[in-house]
Amino acid sequence: MDPALAFRGFILGFTIAAAVGPISLLVIRRTLAEGRIVGLASGLGVATADATYGAIAVFGLGAITQVLVDARQVLGLVGGLFLLWLAWTTARATPHDPASSPSRRGGLAGAYLSILGLTLTNPMTILSFGALFAGLGVTGGDSAGAALITVGVLLGSGAWWVVMTSIVSALRTRVTSAWIRRINVASGVAIGVFALVSIASAVL
Repeated sequence: MDPALAFRGFILGFTIAAAVGPISLLVIRRTLAEGRIVGLASGLGVATADATYGAIAVFGLGAITQVLVDARQVLGLVGGLFLLWLAWTTARATPHDPASSPSRRGGLAGAYLSILGLTLTNPMTILSFGALFAGLGVTGGDSAGAALITVGVLLGSGAWWVVMTSIVSALRTRVTSAWIRRINVASGVAIGVFALVSIASAVL
């Protein structure tokens, strides 16, 4: 068992979480509109999904991997439609006073679970993790090393969202309602583009 594997997993989790995409935009938008706690709960949903796919890849669970890859079109379509709905609601969201924290339907659990489910609908993520972990020399037979990397990924991804939501939250009081409205529209359009790409990839 190599303790350094946990650090490598941390770096991988942090790097993967930092990639710009529809989930990142959604978490940033939630942090600006609803506060750091809601944004962090959403980010931890991403971290959980990253760790889940990372565990499947690094433990060598080939059967589960194959099921996910075989279902990538269905999952891609479901995820794309959900993103499209999120794009619509985000663009139409009514700005709140940035200094306040409006209550969220479903609470923190709803924020966490919605992002967790959305992130898990991208089965191709597991292939990315598989390719990255292969370079670390960890096989399915090294259970201790696999566990260390999985924990590292969870902590690394979570650390990114702690940093990101802290920075966005610090800027939150300086953002006016008018700017929140512009951010909502811009985020909605960007998420909508990602959604259409996901749907097109699933049906074509």
